[in-house]
Amino acid sequence: MTGSTAKSSILVWGWALSIFLLITYLICVAFGLLVPATIHMHEAWAPLLPGFDWLTWPGFLAGAVESFLYGWYIALLGVPLYRFFRSRIG
Repeated sequence: MTGSTAKSSILVWGWALSIFLLITYLICVAFGLLVPATIHMHEAWAPLLPGFDWLTWPGFLAGAVESFLYGWYIALLGVPLYRFFRSRIG
């Protein structure tokens, strides 16, 4: 795989995963606003998203930005690892 193909693959996966995780985060926040407090998801998100605080604008924005960045983190590590193991294992 050429360098430009590898870069484009990381870009595609980075954007796809980042948007996916951002949409998932927004759905979970909306879910938390619609259902009773006993079944909220925000307690599951809090340890994974530093700065996330339920129902505050700074906390909401921190969670959204961090969810987006996690997608890039996964792509930057996952795509090269996948290519490495695919070339070794087949």
